[in-house]
Amino acid sequence: MRIVVGIVSGIIIEAWAYFVSALSIVNFFYALFAKKRMKQLAELSEIWNTQDYVFKRYMIFESNVRPFPFTKLQKSISKFK
Repeated sequence: MRIVVGIVSGIIIEAWAYFVSALSIVNFFYALFAKKRMKQLAELSEIWNTQDYVFKRYMIFESNVRPFPFTKLQKSISKFK
């Protein structure tokens, strides 16, 4: 089952990575000209980063918590918020 979860979640997370990368470029130029960042885009990037971390932990057998879309979407694992 780990192989099926890895393939499905991997495809979703990689597609999401391209989307987040494009939005990061938009956020960079917005911050460059407006002198402030778009908080929503930064939070979306944090959610993707968290899901990528959960996915990698699952795939290397460090955790048995299944990644998105097989479990609830975790918002953040950052302890510094």
